[in-house]
This record gives sequence, C-alpha cells and structure tokens, in this order.
Amino acid sequence: MKDSECIEFLRWALPKLRMRWPGFRKVRRQVARRIDRRVRELGLAGLEDYRSYLRDNRGEWGRLDAMCRISISRFYRDRGVFDKLEELLAGIAKESLERGEEVINCWSAGCASGEEGYTLLLIWEMRLKSRFPGLKMRISATDSDPNMLRRGEAGCYGPGSIKDLPGELVEAGFDRLGGQLCIKDRFKRKVTFLNQDIREAMPDGPFRIILCRNLIFTYYDEPLQLKLLK
Repeated sequence: MKDSECIEFLRWALPKLRMRWPGFRKVRRQVARRIDRRVRELGLAGLEDYRSYLRDNRGEWGRLDAMCRISISRFYRDRGVFDKLEELLAGIAKESLERGEEVINCWSAGCASGEEGYTLLLIWEMRLKSRFPGLKMRISATDSDPNMLRRGEAGCYGPGSIKDLPGELVEAGFDRLGGQLCIKDRFKRKVTFLNQDIREAMPDGPFRIILCRNLIFTYYDEPLQLKLLK
C-alpha cells in the first residue's frame, strides 16, 4: 500500500468514524499495516475494493474502527505534561485533606497498556505521598482493546517503554525480570483496568483527575469531543 493511497483512504474513512485525520498523520503507518492485512485477508485487490466492501457491508465499519486504535504509549510521555501534573496534584492533595477525603480517584481514559496511569501513580507514591499522610491514590484505567489491558494488568515492559521515566522512579517502581521491568505488586494493586470504549461507557466517578488528551483530543472529531466532555 502506497503512503499516498493510505492518506487518501483515511481522509475518506475517518470522518465517517467521527475521527479526525490530523490526529493520525504521524501514526498512519500503524493503521495502514492493519488495513493492508485486512484487505489481503478478504482477498481484495486494494483500497478501492475495500471502500466498496465497506459500502456493502455495514458491519465492517466496526472492524475498521478497531484497526484505528492507536497503541503507542510509554512512561512519562510528554515530560512537560507530567511535570505540570505533579504541581497540580500537590494542590489537589492539599484540598482533599482539608475536605477530610481519604482517596484521590483518577481516571486514565484510553490507557493502552497502562503506562500513563502507572506514571501518575509513581509520581504520587514516590514524590508526593509523604507530604500528605493518610491520603491514598486509586486509578481507574480504561481502554477498548483487551490485549492492551492484559499487558497493563501484567505490568511488564521493555526498555523502550521506560526510557523517559526518571531514574529514581524506575528504581523505586520496578523489579527487573529478564529483559523486562515489571511494576511492583504494591503499585499494581492500586490501578484497576476496565475494558470500556469511552464512546459507550465510563467508569463510576467522581474523579479529581481525568487523563484523556491522548485519546479524545487527538483522534476524535470536535463534535464527539464536546459530547464526551459533557
């Protein structure tokens, strides 16, 4: 599949799925590989035939939607975001103690294999928790891909997933098993993984922090963004 063909196809298909092309610009090759496999699996000649197949088989749109799930993630992705979250979390913790709360509930939406939620938890546990005795953090991590969720529940990652995480958090948060680093059980127990598509279901709140930028504000079109925010 030529890159130009992939771009043309995604520009046509994504709006029908309530998704936006700019969010897929840098990750389109991941989606293109999946679509290419599906075209060959169906015995079709190419993307024009696949367009016709989609027109004639409404159920195939669900399959295409699943192929557009982006699983790229890593710990401490976007350092500036997590540096700011650390500042905000300290303020939230202070408010929670003043209100007599015992738990800070957080939600990682579109969590992939858990890197985002675990990063927030490690920042809390290793950098902030000692300043707020008696206060705990619980994280709900949701995703529509069961394979990603199983990886998150296992909590084991290769070096590429950990490369941006500050060294002291790596040492405090992981055990080394062979060529992988695995989240220590005492941290793993504080993250609950749920198989949910945010367009259809959401975990029970309320939540003090909701992490959703890498899903809602990257891939979905603006009307769907607004609907989900409400």
